[in-house]
Amino acid sequence: MLGRALASRLAVPYVELDAFMHQAGWAPRPDPEFLDDVDRATAQPGWVVDGNYVSVVIEGPVWKRADTVVWLDLPRRTVMRALIARTVRRSLTREVLWNGNREPLSNLYSLVPNDNFVVWTWVHHDEVVRRYRDAMADPRWSGIDFIRLRSRAAARRWLESVAPAAGG
Repeated sequence: MLGRALASRLAVPYVELDAFMHQAGWAPRPDPEFLDDVDRATAQPGWVVDGNYVSVVIEGPVWKRADTVVWLDLPRRTVMRALIARTVRRSLTREVLWNGNREPLSNLYSLVPNDNFVVWTWVHHDEVVRRYRDAMADPRWSGIDFIRLRSRAAARRWLESVAPAAGG
């Protein structure tokens, strides 16, 4: 939600990485195609990327071209509560996501992280926090302005402080 709102405020394209990654039937896009899609989307002068696929964000074109990285670093309990509510809502309403995919409730039954995004998020939360914290301290990225927001209220306040694009 923050990424989409920021892109709208800045009047630039919103690039949702999940839309590039998840093909029909939840088939993952092959890495070279995924990288090419992200490379094309970030080759233009302005954009907001939403997602954290290391291969295209930190190791790929996104951070190489970014001037600002906004990290919504919420506590695990906040992330989990929102993720579970969103997953259940999408499953029950049969909301169409990327490329015709819908979240099946059966995704919530497995305790295997790679088969259940809720479990994956729980298991990998600390790792993701560490990855972003370490990357922010990496001298390679010293030219990027990092904004680390630790609550939804902080995110709202920050978004309101961003000057809208001319005419927007």
